[in-house]
Amino acid sequence: MKSNKTIIIAEAGTNHNGSLKLAKKLIDVAADAKADFVKFQTSIPHLHISKFAKQANYQIKNFKVKSFNQLKMAEKISLKYSDFLKLNNYCKKKSIKFLSTPFDLHSIDFLNKLNMNYFKIPSGEINNYPYLVKVAKLKKKIIMSTGMSDLTEIYKSVSILKKFGVKNRNLILLHCNTEYPTPFDDVNLKAMILLKEKFRCKVGYSDHTNGIEVPIAAVALGAEVIEKHLTLNKNMRGPDHRASIEPKDFKNMVKSIRNIEKSLGIKKKFISKSEKKNILIARPSIVAKKKIFKGDIFTEKNLTIKRPGNGISPMRWKKILGKKAKQNFAEDEIIKL
Repeated sequence: MKSNKTIIIAEAGTNHNGSLKLAKKLIDVAADAKADFVKFQTSIPHLHISKFAKQANYQIKNFKVKSFNQLKMAEKISLKYSDFLKLNNYCKKKSIKFLSTPFDLHSIDFLNKLNMNYFKIPSGEINNYPYLVKVAKLKKKIIMSTGMSDLTEIYKSVSILKKFGVKNRNLILLHCNTEYPTPFDDVNLKAMILLKEKFRCKVGYSDHTNGIEVPIAAVALGAEVIEKHLTLNKNMRGPDHRASIEPKDFKNMVKSIRNIEKSLGIKKKFISKSEKKNILIARPSIVAKKKIFKGDIFTEKNLTIKRPGNGISPMRWKKILGKKAKQNFAEDEIIKL
């Protein structure tokens, strides 16, 4: 079994559509599914999005308002700082840990006061030098998504984090693709293994595919953190709903991941307790192919191999041939020496 349980993050993100009530419902669902964390996105929109920033194609398609730019869209679906204080307290009440990704420097300061277990750096800020420095100086555990980046860019970002105090043991890199939803052909899960080899830190996977099979596969490949978008309804209007999964699927994903954890085991081949009792039933022994009389010589003509396995092992076949029968044997009777 894995030495540490996979950290499962329910990415609520902005799927509350700016409603505190919906945000609390997302917490309820995440807690019911037994996720470890529920994560939101905290920002003052105009501090990290200019009025000239256009929506991505998936945002236009999912938000269904072409006239909006990114800033207007973010303002429409953002929560206030006071809301996040309430959500943090509500998480404690529901016995699930609160996380939120800051998208501007001011929000980093705000979230730092909430004593979160991790600071999550999103893929879009991986090239934001002042942002990386500020987060690194907090000396907190960091989870960083690596969508839209290659190894060279990741090296630069990680080197900045390390320069300002982040240790390998406190860094988790998430392989990620930021197309919403991500085509299966573009997932490239094996890149997660490469990240572990190159950066010698914990790795995980932030998923934007439709369905639950890819994050489950990621756990089988060694992911120690899984982040998956959660929505109350995929058909709701908003940028991320279509690349999210609904409560029932999220719960099934968590259950499947926990089963995979149990199944991974250790690098040792042995007979398990559950199968040991089946050895006598499923394995064969050397038996009489036909009637054998005391004094007969055992040959391939009068011996054969059949179940059950409580007699002489067929691995001793050559040693048995040529020996003399010390008693009579009926057909199918297990041979004894």
